[in-house]
Amino acid sequence: MTIRKLLTTATVILSLVAGNAFAASTKAEKQAEIRAATQTSVAKFIKADPKLQDQMHKAPGYAVFTTFGLSFIVGGAGGKGLVHENKTKQDVFMEMAQASAGPQVGISENETLIIFKTDKGMQEFIAKGWSASTGGAVQAGAAGKSAGPATGALENLDAGYYTLTKNGLSVGIVAAGTKFWKDSDLN
Repeated sequence: MTIRKLLTTATVILSLVAGNAFAASTKAEKQAEIRAATQTSVAKFIKADPKLQDQMHKAPGYAVFTTFGLSFIVGGAGGKGLVHENKTKQDVFMEMAQASAGPQVGISENETLIIFKTDKGMQEFIAKGWSASTGGAVQAGAAGKSAGPATGALENLDAGYYTLTKNGLSVGIVAAGTKFWKDSDLN
């Protein structure tokens, strides 16, 4: 199978999986679904690392995303989430996509938590999106329980970035890029 066919197949599968995950019909229902998924994810992160709760409350805000991905040498993932601003109590709905290449194999559903260290960093994330690169890891998950490195996937000057694998298995060493942007349909 050529790389092009593999990418096409991965894109179709990813679209079907992600589409079913957020299949609500109205804007308000979609927003409610994302908020509910966010609260469930936050509870899992706090259970995995109780110190995150204090960090989240002291931070200017945080973002939570649920993503679905497929990889075999090349990979892709996509998902939805929101940024919660602690001061205003406002939510900004966001989308994300990730592309990767390298010796990897897997299919997984992940949860990502980003805790912003500065208001400026959070506002730039909301206004301009954000790109990040990641390295390699082994993670597995089933029934919402994660094995492998649960948190601490990426740190930068403006945010801490944490990931849990909900379901699936992902193994590899990859070069990856992730892009975040405002969801124009839900804001």
